[in-house]
Amino acid sequence: MSKLRIALAGMADLSEPDHDEAPLREALERAGCETHVVAWDDPDPARRSLAEFDACVLRATWNYFEDPDGFLDWLDDAERACRLHNSAAAVRWNLHKRYLLQLAASGVPIIPTVCLEADEGASLHALLDERGWDDVVVKPAVSAGSFLTRRFGAHELREGQEFLDEGLAERDMLVQPFVEEVDDGGELALVWIDGELTHGVEKAPRFDGADERVTRRPSLEPRHRDFAEACLAAAGVDPLYARVDVIERADGELWLSELELIEPSLFFPHSPEALERFSSALLRRLRGA
Repeated sequence: MSKLRIALAGMADLSEPDHDEAPLREALERAGCETHVVAWDDPDPARRSLAEFDACVLRATWNYFEDPDGFLDWLDDAERACRLHNSAAAVRWNLHKRYLLQLAASGVPIIPTVCLEADEGASLHALLDERGWDDVVVKPAVSAGSFLTRRFGAHELREGQEFLDEGLAERDMLVQPFVEEVDDGGELALVWIDGELTHGVEKAPRFDGADERVTRRPSLEPRHRDFAEACLAAAGVDPLYARVDVIERADGELWLSELELIEPSLFFPHSPEALERFSSALLRRLRGA
């Protein structure tokens, strides 16, 4: 049997280290695959072509938000060339964070979210006053990492309004209340591989320009699995991988922060078991196709 050739999609200029890349390549190569990193935004079309590969796995395409239309065009080409994980349909749905409102309408508890369209005038003071918020996070609706993500208190509304106006001049924006529990424990990233919750990682609060700091959660509870499962069921997807980022409220309730189906860090160095599950599931899906 010939080796499966698998492309790991990345970007031409990696903004920060991809700690998942080396262990994933090693696991796939141990399983008899040949792996190559392909930059979706490589200026040479021949080098970003996937025609010679059996599969492509989206991994470090972290700059997709800089050219979302170009990224989606590349994604469609990729899916025509080989098996793509996650699928182009799932990525297209997940690209714009209005999906949060769709999940909320299906009963998933989310951080309260206002989605504003580009060129839509909005008063930050009015938003806070209407909703009783006094501390908010403002960020783009299409973004990755902490890109243009800022926090503003009630005494910073002038600065916050200027930031919101500048954002809306170019893109859709989100306004959310800052959740106090983030200061205490940050977010809990629930990693989902091939239908199972594999591990959880606690992420410290991160805003524009900050580095990511993570630690593994020693153990997870059934409520964590149930919540992740409910989010994916509401999204109507069965992905190879997903990350369900949640806020754990003081009363024990879970709120969805983001459902990541495109290029989330999966923190493989924190869970060899998740790495092996990912590798095995990918090969099973390819060989069973």
